[in-house]
Amino acid sequence: MKFTDRYILNLKPDGKIVDIREGEGFGIRILPSGVKTFFFIYRIESRRRFLNLGHYDPTATNGERGTLAFFRKEYTAKKKLVDDGIDPLAEQEQAKLERILAPTVAQLVTEYIERHAKVKKRSWAKDEAILNRDVIPAWGKRKAKDITKRDVNLVLESIVDRGAPIMANNCFAVIRKMFNYAVEKDILQSTPCAGVKMPSEKKPRERVLTESEIKTFWDILPSCAITPDLQRALQLILLTGQRPGEVSGMHVDEINGSWWTIPVERSKNKRAHRVYLTATALELIGDTTGKGYIFPTPHNGVERPVGDTALAVAVGRNLKFPMTDDKGQPLYTKDGKQATVNKIGVDQFTPHDMRRTAATFMSQLGEHDEVIDAILNHAKKGIIATYNLNRYDREKQQALEAWERKLQAIITGKAKDNVVSIGTAKGIKAA
Repeated sequence: MKFTDRYILNLKPDGKIVDIREGEGFGIRILPSGVKTFFFIYRIESRRRFLNLGHYDPTATNGERGTLAFFRKEYTAKKKLVDDGIDPLAEQEQAKLERILAPTVAQLVTEYIERHAKVKKRSWAKDEAILNRDVIPAWGKRKAKDITKRDVNLVLESIVDRGAPIMANNCFAVIRKMFNYAVEKDILQSTPCAGVKMPSEKKPRERVLTESEIKTFWDILPSCAITPDLQRALQLILLTGQRPGEVSGMHVDEINGSWWTIPVERSKNKRAHRVYLTATALELIGDTTGKGYIFPTPHNGVERPVGDTALAVAVGRNLKFPMTDDKGQPLYTKDGKQATVNKIGVDQFTPHDMRRTAATFMSQLGEHDEVIDAILNHAKKGIIATYNLNRYDREKQQALEAWERKLQAIITGKAKDNVVSIGTAKGIKAA
């Protein structure tokens, strides 16, 4: 018989699976549910094969997918392949297998972190935090091979739009490295990052907060949309001059009295580093009884510190905090962009800029470059690295105590005569 639309429409379910063939392998299967599926049964290399062509859709018209005309055309094309010795089901199964085996972006992220970043990068946790924050939410469930150059640009533009141009650069560097790894390991044939430029111009970092900015920052910080732990971490960066990632990862085991030792595995230059903790620093750290990480992640049941990028994200968000109306609905500017407000009250800066600020003020207090470098844990260079093994513990303590007194004078607005460093005072007296 020859199938017609009227005939197919009149087919009723019979409580069991019923197959009706038109001829030459073309047929329709009626399921107990009433669903009707076209199929093509054929033999190739002595094997009987059953190819599902798709479901019949009585609402489809004009040869659209789901119509009898559509499936008859599909059947004709598949039969020609069989006549030419090609198994259409094998091609379909191979395509399905490739789709199954092709990793999602989330799977690629996992492999990149485990097999590359953790093996070759001391800063692998930073890569992981960036990918988990900006890449997984956007692309996690998509196949890695389906990500396009446009997708990459859209993610980077979204980061720039939230007021974090440097973070956009950092994110792009990690995305590019991950896709290059995928190409190197033959997971992908090409990278979507080819031809994509850094989203923001890379400029030398020269930002140093002024005294008035420091006071504004310190006074307004408690009212910002930043967790108390991150507030204390930011203040501690300014007070100690240490790197944001080293401060955010501080553990109680690293603290012994008034000294904090950053271990080799967390130190950028792979050398253990001793930092003197002034009275204000110890106050910011607080009671360590029963604690592990001083600034733990807010995720319950997870024993790890807050991500080192969390500080930069928190600062960036509060420098351009989204404005809403009384009903909580977002407000927009005349050009259609999200209206924002600077909740910190200080011009654009990053947590790392506070490290530079501390170093600059210590220099202004008369501290020697060698002492400041020792506080910042900058590696000695040249022959001096071989012959000068002084760790400057006494000088570091004096310099950080002098900076603490200066900082207290700034944030309280009360000038103090003892702000000069102890080392400088001794020098003046000797002269």
